[in-house]
Amino acid sequence: MASVASTYARAFADVVLGARLDAGRAVGNLWQVAELVKESRELRRVWENPAVPAEQKRRLLDAIVQREGIERHVRNLIAVLIDHRRMQFLEPIARQLEKELDARFGFAEANITSARDLGDAEKRGLEAQIEKVTGKKVRAQYGLDASLLGGAVVRVGSTIYDGSVKGQLEKIKQAISS
Repeated sequence: MASVASTYARAFADVVLGARLDAGRAVGNLWQVAELVKESRELRRVWENPAVPAEQKRRLLDAIVQREGIERHVRNLIAVLIDHRRMQFLEPIARQLEKELDARFGFAEANITSARDLGDAEKRGLEAQIEKVTGKKVRAQYGLDASLLGGAVVRVGSTIYDGSVKGQLEKIKQAISS
C-alpha cells in the first residue's frame, strides 16, 4: 500500500510543482474528495464497482468537481484512481502527498510535547531552535503531558529531542545503575 500511495503522491507532486499550482489548495481539494468518499457509502460503491461504466463514474466525478470547486488537476488524479481501481488508496495518497510536498518545500513536521502550556514567545523560540538543528522550516503541533514534570520533548520525523525533566531523571537513573 505504501508504495502505491508514494508512487501516486510523487507523480502528483511533480504535477503540482510543474504546473505551479497552489500546493495547499491542491492538497485541500484532495482531502475534500477523500472526505466525501469516506462519508458516502453509495459514492464508494459506484466508484469501486467494476460493473459501473467508466463514463458514468467520470460524469459523477465531474458533477462533484463542479459543485465543490475542485481544481482540474485534482479531478484528473481522481479520474486516474477511479480508472485504475485505486480509490481505496485516496487517503494514504493525500497523506503521502502532504509529506512529499513538505520535503520538497523544505518543511519539517515537529510534534512538541511540554509539561505546561507554552506562551507565543516560547513557541517561537523553540521553533527557531528546531529550525537551526534541522535546517528546515518547521510546522509545529503542540501537546501537553504533565508527567514530563518540566521542559519539552520534540519529535521531528523519527528523531526525538528530549529536554524534559523526566528524561533527564531517566538519564541520571541509567548512569547510576550502570
